[in-house]
Amino acid sequence: MSRARESDPTLIGSVQRALRLVDIIANASRPMPVKALASVSGLTHGTTYNLVRTLVHEGYLAREPDGLLLGDRFPAFREGDTSPQGVFVSRVRTALRGVSEELGLTTYLTRFDDGEVELVDIVDVELNPRVDFWVGLQSSAHATALGKQILAVLPEEDRLDYVSRHPLAELTQNTIRDRRVLFDQLERSREKTFDREEYSIGDTCIAVPVRAGGITASLGVAVPTHASAALNDALALELRAAAAKLSLQVGADRIVQ
Repeated sequence: MSRARESDPTLIGSVQRALRLVDIIANASRPMPVKALASVSGLTHGTTYNLVRTLVHEGYLAREPDGLLLGDRFPAFREGDTSPQGVFVSRVRTALRGVSEELGLTTYLTRFDDGEVELVDIVDVELNPRVDFWVGLQSSAHATALGKQILAVLPEEDRLDYVSRHPLAELTQNTIRDRRVLFDQLERSREKTFDREEYSIGDTCIAVPVRAGGITASLGVAVPTHASAALNDALALELRAAAAKLSLQVGADRIVQ
């Protein structure tokens, strides 16, 4: 029997499979349950569970209630917009959880990416159920505090481009459909933005700007519409303080003023 040449690579299948799982999580836009990871990777559930257990133990993956994220030991070689989606989500989740626990409210983070407003992450609080996003944020930025906050800090050219591609659809009787009225409101809303039943009846949403890793983002919460104006203003102040902490924790450069 001939001996293998020294130049021939010796490939360890279990290592290849583990790296494949980490790569999938690194490029996932949201935390991924183990069953979904098995399905995407093509591995059996048993193999996936065993590999995940090891990767979590070693710190390359981390478990969250809604799925797996990259762990603290994952080496994020790339920064800013060129990082895989999963790297950004993993950096954000721990910080966002802290914001949610501090406020006692379900917390939302969105960002502006490639001309669209997208939901990055949600951290739930049981006593404050999340808003049902029955219309995706890409098509409803004009009607949500999260989306309006991003539009408010965009350069005029980017704002006009977004609105030209996304009609101001009426989602409730309170939705702003007049472009001039919307833009006037945005000019006054660079520090905090509200939507009062403009997206969902019964919900008032509050959002503030965040600059995280060079990414235009917004941090928000939702409260019942019957909450007082004083409470909403107090929440906005708490959100801005939380956004400052969030920015620092995920490598942000500054809060948008």
